[in-house]
Amino acid sequence: MKPSKTSKQWMMEHVNDPYVQRAQKDGFRSRAAYKLLEIDERDHLLKPGMVVVDLGATPGGWCQVAANKLGAHGKIIALDLLPLHPLPRVEFIQGDFRDDAVLAQLEEKLGGQQIGLVISDMAPNMSGIDSADQARAMHLAELALEFAVQHLKPGGAFLVKVFQGVGFEDYLKLMRSHFVKVVTRKPKASRDRSSEQYLLGMEKRS
Repeated sequence: MKPSKTSKQWMMEHVNDPYVQRAQKDGFRSRAAYKLLEIDERDHLLKPGMVVVDLGATPGGWCQVAANKLGAHGKIIALDLLPLHPLPRVEFIQGDFRDDAVLAQLEEKLGGQQIGLVISDMAPNMSGIDSADQARAMHLAELALEFAVQHLKPGGAFLVKVFQGVGFEDYLKLMRSHFVKVVTRKPKASRDRSSEQYLLGMEKRS
């Protein structure tokens, strides 16, 4: 099938993207790594020795950043429906993070340790129909928040990708009900034309 004009345009933009080129040079699996690096530089989320869960982790750019920051005594557990090529110091569970069997594996890997940070860079496969894509994106963000509220220790933090649009304000209110402080972040590696941004909830209420 002949590539569409849109897909060719995207590929050209992707190949010429400075963050894509930087990721290849620095050994990161995705340009998204720089989003987490910038947010962490500002908000100091990732601390040596802490336990982090990465939802929708594949291909692993955020895992790489987290593993480097947590050091030898930290723990990062990655979850995704898709396989993740092994990464040093990253424990991976393939499956739906809502499934009891997956949650049982998570509990086993935690070994009684408490989760200090949940991160989620999940996004749906975009159809090009804005209303449908927004609804799916918000649904993923809601699932991630539900997981964070259930599994984070009191005082823990939650970083999630959201898209500005229908449902955003309601989601923001919901996050504020669970965290003492909620801030919005738009890293430089987020493309200007994208409505994506990140919400960071700090100090989970007990």
